Amino acid sequence: MIFISAFFLGAIVGSFLNVCIYRLPKKESILSPPSHCPHCGKPIKFYDNIPIVSYLLLGGKCRHCKGHISFRYPVVEGLSGLLSLALLMKYGLTVQSLLLFLFSAALIIITFIDLDYQIIPDSISIPGIFLGIGASFLIPLVSWIESIFGILIGGGFLFLVAIGYKWLTGREGMGGGDVKLLAMVGAWLGWKAIPFILFSSSLIGVLVGGGSGLISKRGLRAKIPFGPFLSLSSIIYIFFGPELINWYITW
Repeated sequence: MIFISAFFLGAIVGSFLNVCIYRLPKKESILSPPSHCPHCGKPIKFYDNIPIVSYLLLGGKCRHCKGHISFRYPVVEGLSGLLSLALLMKYGLTVQSLLLFLFSAALIIITFIDLDYQIIPDSISIPGIFLGIGASFLIPLVSWIESIFGILIGGGFLFLVAIGYKWLTGREGMGGGDVKLLAMVGAWLGWKAIPFILFSSSLIGVLVGGGSGLISKRGLRAKIPFGPFLSLSSIIYIFFGPELINWYITW
């Protein structure tokens, strides 16, 4: 029952994350008005707003206007539920599990906004930096010193990469949002996580970007957001980072 509750509560949070993903890029309030159909504007009743279940029962359509509702909504809810469950299974019913779920929720918002708009909202990453420093006093994952150095090394490294790329090519290659995102990641996971996250996100980015470039026939000119890869690598580190690093060193 605890595991079922963890998934369901995580999915409920995922429903709120969908609101953030939809409204933050439009600079709309995430609190008002209540959830409504993006097509006809009709308010969504509570029984039509049950995570995943309501989407399936309604066939992915609005009850009133029959407008199509994006499949992203149950995907975000399911992903949030699975992360909640996985964190509970790994870290138990602890403050650390709760705070890491908060961090993961922020990464989900950033990922889907970056995929849709190729922007990373400062309203998530900047407060996330300070929350990460505060979390270092409550969870044993990192110390506050490691958190501070994580901000400086993570954000500083990408900032230098962005400056160097622009100097060499004359065009933007790394957005300021990515710099602030990695600073936030460093605040939560510490400076020791930065090399792993940079390496794995770059590797995933090359594989996905290369495949995308071949499909679109644009090659290296294909423009893809880097935030989702940083977010995915951060999630991987939360669950498997130290083990993967030890395996690599041993191998």
